[in-house]
Amino acid sequence: MADLTSSMARQVLGAAAAGVSDVVRLLPSDAGDPVWRRPTPCADWDLRTLLNHLTAEHLWVPRLLAGETLAEVGDDYDGDVLGSDPPAAWEDAITRSLLAWAQVDDETVQIQMSFGPVTRHEYAQQMVVDLVVHGWDLARGAGLPYDPAPAAVQEALDYERPRLEGGEGWPGIFGRAVPVPEGNTEPLDEVVALTGRDPRWGR
Repeated sequence: MADLTSSMARQVLGAAAAGVSDVVRLLPSDAGDPVWRRPTPCADWDLRTLLNHLTAEHLWVPRLLAGETLAEVGDDYDGDVLGSDPPAAWEDAITRSLLAWAQVDDETVQIQMSFGPVTRHEYAQQMVVDLVVHGWDLARGAGLPYDPAPAAVQEALDYERPRLEGGEGWPGIFGRAVPVPEGNTEPLDEVVALTGRDPRWGR
């Protein structure tokens, strides 16, 4: 079996996370600030709900990579995980997540997800997609600039294109793919369109 200990997904995870953190650091540290109630491209999710989702996902990472099951993690990260300082909660969670990824020595090991087993390699790919797309969601909702690493965007695109061409999707996670506006060749716009977002949202 191929050695995946230095796969491209793993290599760009930190850069993908940095793109999100660059946006989050520009958001208020006060959880009561009305900015957190702004809508995002994720239907029914305001900025706080979206960041809460992202933060909880990365709180799961160290435990899943360590071999814990869904049942063992249980409802530990249900509900609010942001507390009174959402940016600080995000920074703590993503730091723990990236440290856990740095300790992975075999990406072929399987972990259990809610939709079935995947290798750590595919988990890393999914994390890259999630970071790139939700970073865009946060930035558009907040009206802030977003400049994700091109390598992270390309990795997300390389993962999503064949999945959609093969009829796969993200049922219950991302919406149905939408067409990219004619003449648009931006890789980031294609990624967000493949995950059900209109690249023109918020412009």
